[in-house]
Amino acid sequence: MARKKSPHFTDAELKLMNVLWDKGAATVSEVLEGLRTKPTLAYSTVITTLRILETKGHVSHTKEGKAFCYRPLTDRHEARQSAIANLLHRLFEGSPELMMTSLFEDRKIGVAEMKRLRGLIHAAQSEEKKS
Repeated sequence: MARKKSPHFTDAELKLMNVLWDKGAATVSEVLEGLRTKPTLAYSTVITTLRILETKGHVSHTKEGKAFCYRPLTDRHEARQSAIANLLHRLFEGSPELMMTSLFEDRKIGVAEMKRLRGLIHAAQSEEKKS
């Protein structure tokens, strides 16, 4: 039985997507150059992973000269939102409060980061009052 295709990225897929998001578009060789992984991946591994990403609908390609140029169809923000929603649902019973509580309990947050978070909360509350 074939494995169900996941809308979420594997670690390997995410590494390639990060290169595409940073560059906007890239050939397989350019993706290889943009990877900061040790050991470096084989050309065939990169092209196979890009084809999988294309099958999943995350990238598309065009032919430019002799090379294929790959472009992201899913943007970084959309990918982050999807990953957070998945994490929230799977591990935190759909509760943003439970997720945030876990973050605050398990991690020391600096003063500057705390101020930024308070600002974001305040902005969200202001938007909610307008609605």
